[in-house]
Amino acid sequence: MAVAELGPVVLDCPEPRALARFYAGVLGGTVEGEGDWVDLELPGGRALAFQAAPGFVPPKWPAPDDSQQFHLDLTVKDLDAAEKAVLELGARPLDAEDRTRTFRVYADPAGHPFCLCAC
Repeated sequence: MAVAELGPVVLDCPEPRALARFYAGVLGGTVEGEGDWVDLELPGGRALAFQAAPGFVPPKWPAPDDSQQFHLDLTVKDLDAAEKAVLELGARPLDAEDRTRTFRVYADPAGHPFCLCAC
């Protein structure tokens, strides 16, 4: 028997509303809230949340000596089309040169790594 249900994944960042708008552009959904906490209500009932962290330091990629903490895997049908869209929204490539793989790694505008996966 489960003890709990998973709530939203919360990303620390310097500007919660701006990062929520980035992910709304990637995933769809509705941005709700202002200030230090903003929610992105996603289709299907899931959610991402964004919390202001004044001393935020983005993870490093790749960095075998430093932890990236976590990353999001985002499933897509067309890697090239998805890549174009996330770059236009403000992502930057971290590890996207190998076009033979089924995934590519990017950083969101706050520096969190995420993968586009055609898996």
